[in-house]
Amino acid sequence: MKFYVSTAFLDTREAVEIAKAADDLGYHGMAVPDHVINLETLQTPYPYTKDGSRRWEAFTDWPDPWVIIGAIALVTTRLHFVTTVYLPAMRDPYSAAKSIGTAAVLARGRLELGIGVGWCREEFELLGQQFERRGKRTDEMLELMKALWSPGWTEFSGEFYTAPRMEMEPTPPHIPVYVGGLSDIALRRAARHDGWIGDLITTERALERVSALRELRADKGSTMDGFEVITPLTDAFTPEHYAAAEAGGITGIITMPWMFYSGADASLTDKIDGMRRFCEDLGLD
Repeated sequence: MKFYVSTAFLDTREAVEIAKAADDLGYHGMAVPDHVINLETLQTPYPYTKDGSRRWEAFTDWPDPWVIIGAIALVTTRLHFVTTVYLPAMRDPYSAAKSIGTAAVLARGRLELGIGVGWCREEFELLGQQFERRGKRTDEMLELMKALWSPGWTEFSGEFYTAPRMEMEPTPPHIPVYVGGLSDIALRRAARHDGWIGDLITTERALERVSALRELRADKGSTMDGFEVITPLTDAFTPEHYAAAEAGGITGIITMPWMFYSGADASLTDKIDGMRRFCEDLGLD
């Protein structure tokens, strides 16, 4: 099982030290979320809570994921980085491809691109991007960005974007694409790529998604070999819990280890101590 330490809601200034500790302790990676702004008032309900309220308080840090990944890539040697999740359709494809590709070069092949289609209409509109058909635009953006990340000249003609003959350097190493979301359409999109990223979910519900993904992959003539399934689990705390999740096809866990020991108000020292204790308690190498 791979364990990713989440940077969600962290003080941005703690990220480098958390990353260095994760690298030293043997965690597989860090999970980096994405929001550009946090509006005081929203008409769009947050889709991942029962009452539609957001999980974070106002003035919570939401640093740019590619700046953070670029910074922590340079102070680590083996740690991977996954975005949970980045919203391509909220940006233009060329700027997004440049930022992602540059971070992938700095990470030397340790970048895993987690993407979603987004839920907040107001954030899209503020950034000048159309909220409708964002799923279709995301699909086309991924195709265009992969072309831009390939060596040599490229040109592109799609429904939303048309690119004349051009090149974009530096050319990054391979960037696997994982798709986030709990809906059926998100699972279908994930099955076409390299992995799926879940939200806070029970092990039972996560394994239901794994079963659906297995069927979707089989329909396309693909297996689950090499396909990543990464999610936080709300009911997994012991080695036995994680072993059962792994046996069911979950390959990665997103976690904040200090929450088990010191809670949300943990100091940086407490967070690193919690990461260490988590490794010891689970017998991780």
